[in-house]
Amino acid sequence: MSRDIAIDLGTATVLVYVKGRGIVLEEPSVVAIDKVTDRVICVGREAQQMLGRTPQNIDVVRPLRDGVISRYDVTLQMLRHFLAKSCGNMLIRPRMMICIPSSITEVEERAVVDAANQAGARKTYLIEEPMAAAIGADIDVSMPNGNLIVDIGGGTTDVALISLNNIVASESIKVGGDKFDEAIVRYVRRKYSVLVGDRTAEEIKVHIGSACPRPEEKYINVKGRCQTQGLPKAIRLCASEMTVALDEPVSAIIEAVCSVVEKTPPELVGDVLANGIVMTGGGSLVSGFDKLVTARTGIHTTVADDAISCVGLGTGKSLDSLNAMQDGTMNLSRRKQMN
Repeated sequence: MSRDIAIDLGTATVLVYVKGRGIVLEEPSVVAIDKVTDRVICVGREAQQMLGRTPQNIDVVRPLRDGVISRYDVTLQMLRHFLAKSCGNMLIRPRMMICIPSSITEVEERAVVDAANQAGARKTYLIEEPMAAAIGADIDVSMPNGNLIVDIGGGTTDVALISLNNIVASESIKVGGDKFDEAIVRYVRRKYSVLVGDRTAEEIKVHIGSACPRPEEKYINVKGRCQTQGLPKAIRLCASEMTVALDEPVSAIIEAVCSVVEKTPPELVGDVLANGIVMTGGGSLVSGFDKLVTARTGIHTTVADDAISCVGLGTGKSLDSLNAMQDGTMNLSRRKQMN
């Protein structure tokens, strides 16, 4: 008997959820390819370890950009690898539920469906990321009650007001964890004339990343290449510098939140004020982000438990509604069955 499978096909991370078992795989969306033969060398964590450290004949790529597939063939091979690793040999093709950004185009949507079908899906269903995030955060989306979700992924941020199993108002911007890393790289280059790689920027973000000033200062020592001399150079960064470095992407996300609040029907504004804003995704874990959103919007904001896995968990929980969707009796948000 085949098991239904849910996949959070993220720009930074892929999560695979198997019905009855929960999340069985969580790996970086990274693939190492031999440029000469086009052969995939390794996938996931092993490939991530090679970022910025490869010889000329090996290319380490992230086949998803801004929440959508940018390199179809590589994405397909990555998907097949992760499914084989988490599910083994699938004798009966399973049904798959995959989450997508709310701003995805029909062409990008079709690419996701085709990749899932070629990877082994019998039928493919789609659910928007903010809806999946709300379900994963244990919000009852079926109630006539407005809930505001902010899902900050690697490539995109989705802000959505949800009520009665539907998205009432939403905003999706191509700003996420990747843009945070880019902002840190730019700041270090501009202030210290030192070049650091994406992995170092990620490390800086995780250790001292801050959306607003911390009560106590934190520091990290990092190494990079001096732009003027071309030699290795060590520098010491503090959390207050990261508040400055991250101001632009953080402000863009808060603007998107305010935009959705402005589009919210009057009756639901009261619900949002009472329920507060719930943040999910890896980007929501930047220190003080929830406090800054609270200060800028006047609406109490919290970070969901297990924020990184919320979308994957919600997509997995949505597997329970597949039969209803197949019969045409349920249509939650843009959840679709596509052959």
